[in-house]
Amino acid sequence: MIRPLQDTDLHAASAVCMRAFLGTVAPSLSSIGVDTFRTIAAADGFAQRTGPDSLQLVYDDAGVIKGVGELKQRRHVAMLFVDPACQRQGVGEALLAALVAQAHAHEVTVSGSLPSVAFYQRHG
Repeated sequence: MIRPLQDTDLHAASAVCMRAFLGTVAPSLSSIGVDTFRTIAAADGFAQRTGPDSLQLVYDDAGVIKGVGELKQRRHVAMLFVDPACQRQGVGEALLAALVAQAHAHEVTVSGSLPSVAFYQRHG
């Protein structure tokens, strides 16, 4: 089930982001880049970005957070991560569709990492 991120999800959402990030994106970044992402994906980082212009969703499977998506200014995919153990099961696709469906713009943008480019290309 896709639903809004809740305060009780903050640590689980952060953990999902970090597991996915460390396995795919982090190896291509400097230690400063990794540290910057740790701040952004931290539980308090999510909490600070909560507001009317930020849509934060989770893919919740019986209480287990399997993916996290964030739409900044209701028009830019700022974050989309799926737990590595749950990838290629439709979690990312479902989150992206939910983010796009709730966008307040005709066009949604994304700045994706190199490993995610093919995913975004497949989904327009």
